Amino acid sequence: MAYYQPSFGNIGERRKRRFNRKFLLVTSVVLFLIISIFIFAFYKTVLDENVWVGGENHADIEIPTGTDFGGVKEILFRKGIIIHRQSFELVSKWLKYDENVKPGRYLLAHGMNNLEVVRLLRSGAQTPVMVTFNNMRDVYQLAGRVSTQIEADSASIVSLVKDTAYLSFLGFDERTVPALFIPNSYEFYWTTNAESFISRMFQENKKFWNSKRIEKMQVLNMNEIQVSTLASIIEKETNKNEEKARMAGVYINRLRNGWRLQADPTLVFAVGDFEIRRVLDIHKTIESPYNTYKFGGLPPGPICIPSIASIDAVLNHENHKYFFFCAKDDLSGYHAFAETNAQHEMNAWRYRQALDRMNIRK
Repeated sequence: MAYYQPSFGNIGERRKRRFNRKFLLVTSVVLFLIISIFIFAFYKTVLDENVWVGGENHADIEIPTGTDFGGVKEILFRKGIIIHRQSFELVSKWLKYDENVKPGRYLLAHGMNNLEVVRLLRSGAQTPVMVTFNNMRDVYQLAGRVSTQIEADSASIVSLVKDTAYLSFLGFDERTVPALFIPNSYEFYWTTNAESFISRMFQENKKFWNSKRIEKMQVLNMNEIQVSTLASIIEKETNKNEEKARMAGVYINRLRNGWRLQADPTLVFAVGDFEIRRVLDIHKTIESPYNTYKFGGLPPGPICIPSIASIDAVLNHENHKYFFFCAKDDLSGYHAFAETNAQHEMNAWRYRQALDRMNIRK
């Protein structure tokens, strides 16, 4: 009888194969876990939401020129916009944003992830700002207003508009430069400097004085600065746009007939006290080229930065026979117009009585 002799070599092979299968399985599971952890960590670091802006949908971030990565972090972290700071720093280093900071104004949306934030900041794709100015008394006030909307500071803007050589290059001087600026809303990048701002205003001025306006200006036998100067007087006489063209007609009638303008706002400008509400005879004696009670013609430059409405009121003035006007005694802000001095004196008396009743002496 033959006996079966087991093959120990076969048993070892089977055990070896089972071990290899188990090892492969365990290795696969471990590798899967490692990859899963890596993917999860990558998602949390790169793709998970990391911007919080409270109850708003967006947050404006302004990164000044010359800011380094440390400065950017301070801006973002101080505002509490970045939820997980370390992950933001890590992604910034991966994408080398820490070496390529670009200044500007950026709009960060609630829920953005690190990849979106860093790509936006690194790209330098700024969100434009709308620079708006109107009702400006002078270039100092203008510079202050504009400097709150772009990076250029007010001192640098004022320095340029006081630079006689620069103004001469643009065709203005210190007295006429208010005519350079056309009040409106303009789109700028936040990083705009003073020179770029003034250059843009010069371009906008040229656009404003189109062929139609120039044609009307030439009919008046005036230039742009003269129109703006008269418009600035009207700007200070009334804030009622609907009566500006009629008021412009009064002043043009006076100019054409060789009369002095006798405009009270020019006296206020000459005195330099912008709180004056009642012009007195003493004010009419001041020695100044802006005293239109003493000197004929237009003053040497605008007494404020006139609005488009006031400029167009001059260009489209009413043709009438009025030579006088004064504020209405109902203190509504509107004016009573008159053809004769007798009519005007009566209107003026009524207005003075109204001021006396209100105890307005200055």
